[in-house]
Formats: sequence, C-alpha cells, structure tokens
Amino acid sequence: MPKFDLMPGEFREYTTRSPKRKFWIIAIIIGIAAFIIGILIGKYAACDTSSPPAQVPGTPEKDGVFLPGVSDAIIKEADLSIRDLLLKNIDNKNIETHLHALTEKPHIAGSPEDEDTLVNYIKDFWENVGFDDVQTATYDILLSYPDKDNPNMIELLNENDEVIYQTPIEEDILTPGKNNTEGIPPFNAYSPKGIVTGQLVYVNYGRVEDYTHLDSVGVNVTGCVAIARYGKIFRGSKVDIAQRHGVIGLILYSDPKDYAIPGEGVYPDTWWLPGSGAQRGTIFTGQGDPLTPGYPAIDTAYRYEEGKTIPPLPKIPAHPIGYTVAEQLLVNLTGATVTEEWTGGINITYKYGPGFINNNWKVRMNISTQNARRNTTNVIGFIRGAVEPDRYIIFGNHRDAWVYGAIDPSSGTAVLMETARVMADLVKSGKWRPRRSILFCSWGSEEYGLLGSNEWVEEYIKNIKERTVAYINIDISVEGTNTLRSKTTPLLYNVMYETVKLVENPNATEIAAGRKTVYDTWLLNRPWKINGEIYGKPKMQSMGSGSDYAPILQKAGVTSVDFRYTYDKNLPVVGYPLYHSQYETFYAMKNLIDVDFKYHQAIARIGAELARNLADSLIIPLNASDYAWDLENLRVSLDAEYGSYLRGNISNYDDLKMVIKKFGEEAADFEVRLNNVNKNDPLLTRVVNDQLTLLEKAFLDPAGLPSRPLKKHMIMAESSNDYYAPSSFPGLIDLLFEIDKLADPSERWDQIRQHFAVILFTIQSAASTLRDVTTFHS
Repeated sequence: MPKFDLMPGEFREYTTRSPKRKFWIIAIIIGIAAFIIGILIGKYAACDTSSPPAQVPGTPEKDGVFLPGVSDAIIKEADLSIRDLLLKNIDNKNIETHLHALTEKPHIAGSPEDEDTLVNYIKDFWENVGFDDVQTATYDILLSYPDKDNPNMIELLNENDEVIYQTPIEEDILTPGKNNTEGIPPFNAYSPKGIVTGQLVYVNYGRVEDYTHLDSVGVNVTGCVAIARYGKIFRGSKVDIAQRHGVIGLILYSDPKDYAIPGEGVYPDTWWLPGSGAQRGTIFTGQGDPLTPGYPAIDTAYRYEEGKTIPPLPKIPAHPIGYTVAEQLLVNLTGATVTEEWTGGINITYKYGPGFINNNWKVRMNISTQNARRNTTNVIGFIRGAVEPDRYIIFGNHRDAWVYGAIDPSSGTAVLMETARVMADLVKSGKWRPRRSILFCSWGSEEYGLLGSNEWVEEYIKNIKERTVAYINIDISVEGTNTLRSKTTPLLYNVMYETVKLVENPNATEIAAGRKTVYDTWLLNRPWKINGEIYGKPKMQSMGSGSDYAPILQKAGVTSVDFRYTYDKNLPVVGYPLYHSQYETFYAMKNLIDVDFKYHQAIARIGAELARNLADSLIIPLNASDYAWDLENLRVSLDAEYGSYLRGNISNYDDLKMVIKKFGEEAADFEVRLNNVNKNDPLLTRVVNDQLTLLEKAFLDPAGLPSRPLKKHMIMAESSNDYYAPSSFPGLIDLLFEIDKLADPSERWDQIRQHFAVILFTIQSAASTLRDVTTFHS
C-alpha cells in the first residue's frame, strides 16, 4: 500500500541545536528565581483588592500569542520577491524538451511505456531536482483494450451477407518522420465485445433532443445500429442515451463540419483533422475503477463482477471512425433528407435512414475490445511546508494518453515538470520554503475515467478532505493560442484574476496593441455575460467533470481550478481538431500550435504563482463573498428556466432566494472579521484560514446526489446527461429531466421536494461555518 506520511518528522534546518551545559544551569537558576518572585507577587497582589490587576507589558509590534522558541515565520507575510523569481526562472525551452521526451512513444494507460518508462522518468526527475520526498501509489484497476489479433471493424454487407466495404484498422500515416503506427488502433474503451448486425440510422450528435427529433419525424431506432457525430456531449453519454432508446450498437465519427474547415487543408499542413483521424476515448460514465466504486482499488478491496458494477459498464458495442470512412456508410443511407441543423460537412446528402438505398444491405459491427486488470501508478512529489506542513496545495496533471498525447495531457505534464523544477530549486538553494506543503501529482489512467486520481482520493479521503486548501489542475496546457480559459470554483475567482494579471502576454502582437498581460487578452476575448448582463471580468466556467479535479472536488470538497490556453471560441469546431487521434504529436505542437512554447511558459507561470500564493500567504487568498454571488447567479438561471414549474409544485421554492441572501450576509460579516483579524496571533489566523478552507467542503452531503450517491457536492457536478457539462443544482436538474414524460410524476415530485430541502439545508449549513466559531445560531 502506498504511503502518505507527510506529517511525521522534522527537517534539520528547522530543529534547534542543544545549548551548552552552562546555559542550562543559568536557565534553571533564572527559572527558580522567577518562580519564587511569581509566588510573592501573586500573594501580595491577591491581598490588595483595591488595586487593579497588574498589566503585562505589551509588545505592540507582536501583539498576539507567542511561545518561547517559536520562529517569527509563524506570523510573517509571504516574501513577494519569490514570486518574481518563480516567474523569471520558468524556461520555455525546458518545457519543449520535456514535451519531446514525453511524446516519443505512445503511452496508453497500463502499458509498459506509461507504467515503466514515464513513471520512472517523472519520478527520477523529481528526485533529482530535490523534492523532500517522492512517493508512488499503485492501484489494481480494470482497463480495456482492443485485440490486435482480432481487430475491431465495421462492415457493410450485401443481400448475400458478403462484405462489400470494411473499415480500415488504423489511421493513415501522415506525421513526418513516422513510418508506422506504433499505438493501439482507434477504439472506445469499455465497449463490450461482440458482433451486432442491423439497419443503420443517423442520429446527429446522439443527444436526448436528437432522439426526440427522430421520433417527431417518424424514425424508429429500436434494433438499429446508430451512427452519431462526435461533439456537444460526452461520448459515454451518447452510448447511454442510445441504449435507452433501443439502439444495439453505436458508431462514432468526427464530422468535418466540426473538426475541419473547407479549403484550409488538414494535418500535417494545418491542425485540422484529416479524414482518417479517429477519436479514441472511454465510454464509461463513472469515475474511478469500475470494480471498486467508492473505495480504493487496493489488495483488500471488494470487487464487483463486471456485470454488476455501479454505475454499470456499457451494454452495447461502440467504435470510432474517421469521416472518410463514415462517408462510405452515410452516402448509402436511405430515408428522408435531414434538416439543415443535422447536415454535416461531408459532401453528401445526409439522410436519416434507417437502412440503405439497397434494402437488403446491412451494417455489421465486429468488436473485439475486452476488459483487463492492470496496474496504474500515481507519482507524487512533496515540498514540505515550513510552518503548516499539514495544509496542502495539490498541483496535478494526468500522464496517460491514447496515443502520443502531445496536447492531452503531455502539454500539461511538461508544464508541471518545469514548475516543479523551479520551485524545488528555490527550496534546495535555501532561498525559500513555502509556508504550507505543495504536492505535485502525476495521475495515472485519467483517460479511462479519472481512475488514478479517484483511487488516491478514495484511499486518502480523510487526509485530503481535512487538510487540503486547494487543487490546481492542468490537464491540457495549450490547445490553441487565442486566450486563457479557466474552470474555477467561486472561492478561487479573485485569486485567479489577480494571478493572471501578473503574467506577461506571450503574444507580441497583443502586447503591441496594449494588452500586456494574459488577463488583458482574456478579458477582451472572453468577457463574462451573466444572466443577460455583461460582467466586467473574464468568463469563468463552472466545473463539470472530465478531468482529475472532479473526484477531488466532488468527493473531498477541495476548491479547484483547471486552466489552459485555448482556441478562438468563434471557430466552427466542437473541440481542438486532433483530439485523441494519432496525429496529436510533438510535430503538431511545435510546428502548428506553439512554435516557441511561449504559451506553455505563460501557463506554467500562472500555475506556479497561484500555487505559491496559496501556499505562502499568511491569510489564504480565498473569497467567500464570490461564493454567495455565484449561488445567486445559479438561482437566477434556475428560476429563468424552471421557476414557474418549481413554484407551482414546491410550496417553499422562494426559500432558496432567502437562504442564499442569508449566506451572502454571513460571507460579508466573515470578511469584515477577516479584514480585522490580528495577524500577529497565529491561532486566530489559523481559525479564519480553516474557515476558508472548509467552506467548499460544507457543500458536500454524505448521501450524495439523488441518483448518483458517489457525487457528494450539492452545487458543483456535471449533468447526468453529459459527463463534460456542469449543471446548476445538479441533483435538482437530474430529477427534473423529462419529468413531463412520466405517466404519474407524483413520486418524482416528492423526490424533488426532498432534495430541494437538502439544498436549502446545505446552503444554510455552509453559511453557519462562516460565523464566529463560538456562534452557531445566526
């Protein structure tokens, strides 16, 4: 079992050398004399009841609680000269070197390239730069791979069941310098193996509303194989929705309308997806090891049978293909012509189906993907805090990739490694040691469903939940060069803004236009519009799921942030074009996206300064009032969409506005006390810091969301119908989904009223944590 023993032990530089014997003798004599004098003073003071008590002389510059031998570091503010050194010392060339090494070979989770080569590469690097400790945490988990000896394929059959078209096994070889495909061919992880045959039907993006539209035009999908284009929602949600509608198999493809622009060329000339490019990815909608839900996948764990997991593994086969392959299937579809909204970018007439122009043709899916137990390893490096080693700032990125992963995740890993080097160098040189501990985490098996981070959180939930101040996640650091994008919990809004204002704009053209910092371009390109009004700051996105912050936030209640440089949101794409294909290479990053790695450098600077500020500041820079502000925005959004509906069925619906208002009042009162706290009293600063740290955790409910008990956060969670998308009051939205289609919704409304009461209680309970610590009632 991996260790997690940051607390015990001390560093030599913080121990006190024993004094010489003569000083001990002098100290004893002085102590005896002081004791006798104290008794005499006490006796005579007690007799003189007419006089006021004797006053101990104050020390104005140190007016607080002090203990003999305790260093002044316990009340010192952060040394801001360290900030300047961090920002200056981050080297873009080092990041480039790391990315080149990380992407030499494909490194899918559970492979020797990932578990041996890269685990050792990162571990050795962190040990060499001088971390206080480097630990590994290995878990025995369920992964999924295709059978290379029996490759996955889609076939078009004629009336005699003869194969008239067969999809290629691998993508075309297009990367300069690559003579063969080294990685695993395209597949969807956790797809059940098997052969299914049937009529083909086109379901657009495979969303709930797409199936509703098919119903409205008289298209029956039951018993059919569906083909859906990637985008809009998580691929696993597409499979879940297809299952519910009676589909027997799902083919997924990246349509050129969503991943390429006509006339602009494709990879390797541009970053647009070539026709053979196929998006790999998991279709499991759970988090963590499927066989050990809620508990770590260690030797003593109870493991469910694969057919009895919660949530269940997918029941129908799924497989991804490129758009030149999809064309061979779609061009032969029969049925009515689709609407303009459903028309993709292939030069064909899109039809709904089901079935082909030749009525006797069928499509066959032959899927060999099978599940397998493998090890996955997290590598965790520690910089121990000088004053509060039991308070953690966690900085993480996952390591595994579907193929080379130059964007997802290795651009983030390269940034993590350079940030670690600069911080460790400052510690090793004696120039700095953070007040609180900083943990650098390289997570395993994220791509399969956040497995590495989730298992670690489950194993050390008691430590992490009680001691962690904040989590910084960089999954992808650079997927484009247009602007910053940040998913953030409200407590971190302000510190993120202030951090980004300190980082130089990596774009010389932007600087020449007067936008000197990353913040300036972020504000210009992504202004925040909230409930119809422009807010004078850059947009912050809510946190759904899809990366390692999810278990840390939703299970341990740790306030979190995930940020990256991204592409222009006005581009007609649903994601960066090369996503999870074998064309996501070092060549693509170096030649087509971030030539000089200046954007990587900017992200590293943001991460380093954010970690330093959270780790070093005497008062942790979290903002409770922003949580109140965000809750009210969520309420207004909920009211606009469901208000009349809820008000007609929940008698105390308007109490939501009242409890959020009271939460805001408590947050405002807390910040008044915070601004007036005696910073020379280390116990008082610890009190308010604990209140700030524990606030996010106050939004956890032990029972979890109504249909998702492992999701404990009542405010921050993804939609149950789209793993990637955040949802305001997610449990409530889950219960309201398609309630109008129920024959008798009375039982569901009872569930809604019960959960609504939980939401009200949770907000009230969170507000109570902000009061003076000896005040329970408002």
